[in-house]
Amino acid sequence: MVVTIDGPAGAGKSTIARRLAERLGFAFLDTGAMYRAVALAALRRGWGDNDADQIAQVAQELAIDFDGTRTLLDGEDVSQAIRTSEVSAAVYLAADNIAVRRRLVELQQQIGANRDLVTEGRDQGTVAFPQAECKIFLTASPAERARRRFEELQSRGEPTTFDEVLAQQTIRDERDATRPVGALLKAADAVEVCTDGLTLEQVVDRLDEIVAESVQGSETRVPGSGFRVQ
Repeated sequence: MVVTIDGPAGAGKSTIARRLAERLGFAFLDTGAMYRAVALAALRRGWGDNDADQIAQVAQELAIDFDGTRTLLDGEDVSQAIRTSEVSAAVYLAADNIAVRRRLVELQQQIGANRDLVTEGRDQGTVAFPQAECKIFLTASPAERARRRFEELQSRGEPTTFDEVLAQQTIRDERDATRPVGALLKAADAVEVCTDGLTLEQVVDRLDEIVAESVQGSETRVPGSGFRVQ
């Protein structure tokens, strides 16, 4: 079974999807980390807007793995490095590259082929897993999303202001919505959940209910849950 969680930057997808996967006993896939890892590799090579072909080629060669809570790039733990403002501002180098998206979607589908999976990103319910049994669109107000990101960066000691974070987020939202392939769209059969004013556990509880409702009445019990799936 595949549960997709799509939504804009700062909606809390990664944390919530990971927690939901733990509750269900499913594997967790952070596709945003995959694009960030490619962007980090590009930045380290000094590549930018004029190096699309090189970025596409390196995406074919990189080994991107997940080890528990860590993201590994060619064996290096880059979990913190991919979350900096610099990488956030450069994610489009990977996300807007059609060849990179094709390669990473292929990897995502391979990961989800033979396991129960909770996967989060921008195009999981529309492109990577259009036949997923349960699709969720997670969102929050722009101010709330920027506040969360600002507090995250502050906790890491990265100098920035709320206005800078909000401005960067607005640019990312526009790019996410208008890219030619893998644009941020709510799947027609996705359930939208706004996280404004909700605690992490309240959101996970609601998503757990949505997953249960999507498979109600089937016959095989999901590990770690009280409902059944087909």
